[in-house]
Amino acid sequence: MSGDVVVVGGGVIGLTTAIVLAESGRRVQVWTRDAPQETTSAMAGALWWPYRVEPLEFVGAWSLASLRVYEQLAAHPELTGVRLVAGVHAHERLSGLGPWAAEVADLREARADELPEGYGNGLWARLPLIDMPVHLGWLRRRLEAAGGTVVTRTVKTLAEASDRARVVVNCTGLGAGELAGDARLRPVRGQLVLVENPGIEEWFTAADHASAKTTYFFPQPGRLILGGTAEEDDWRLTPDPETAEEIVERCARIRPQIAGARILGHRAGLRPVRTSGVRIEAEELPGGGLLVHNYGHGGAGVTVAWGCAESAAALAAR
Repeated sequence: MSGDVVVVGGGVIGLTTAIVLAESGRRVQVWTRDAPQETTSAMAGALWWPYRVEPLEFVGAWSLASLRVYEQLAAHPELTGVRLVAGVHAHERLSGLGPWAAEVADLREARADELPEGYGNGLWARLPLIDMPVHLGWLRRRLEAAGGTVVTRTVKTLAEASDRARVVVNCTGLGAGELAGDARLRPVRGQLVLVENPGIEEWFTAADHASAKTTYFFPQPGRLILGGTAEEDDWRLTPDPETAEEIVERCARIRPQIAGARILGHRAGLRPVRTSGVRIEAEELPGGGLLVHNYGHGGAGVTVAWGCAESAAALAAR
């Protein structure tokens, strides 16, 4: 039992944390209510970018650590789901980013001919774009290759896990609100529309941090993901038809061919946002056990996953 770890939560944060622990020699089980491909992570558009995530003093290092991993995984996109894809972040300037931006290869101010009509500035970059259903399957296989296992299990209290292992890592996202008694967590709802790709090869984003409406599209294998929304304190998981129409309309203003693309499906998910930022900290449990928290990543879970996994695993090694 002294070498055992239970990671609670089977999304991208839980799986990456479990991999880092298992590859360091720990015996790891992931307990997850839903199969990884059925978690909120599976619905993410999954472009690497430090978006709406804090604390700022750590986000840069976490993000860059993850970027280096994805750059390597992009060598085998058919296996890992990771590709390096070019695109434009509208309304962004290099001067508005943190020091981490200097470490991102090819990130630069967009030329006028690279910006859609009506946009005066933006950034051009070639960034990791991740096909999450494929990537989550690859993460699970990598974990299993390191000796870890994934167990489908609904956890009502973290004490259930601490009865089975000396170290418990809490990667439950919004579930930590109840399991860890954290009132700082709240949902930020995101809605997406999946359409047949009419020939778009580059991604695009235009995010207004003061608005619940965003505009973006991400070309993924077999589909184009259109977004989106950032609706705070909205727990609805059912896609709203009117919102879907608005998403398609906003994206079609950028690329008119999107208007006629056949709709493949709709998605809605809840980002686990924490008002004071990501929580990575450890607390001792009765009997000498250790509880490590790693949650509250908002919409940037993929972006910071590997950096946060390393930080959480370091605490688990105490």
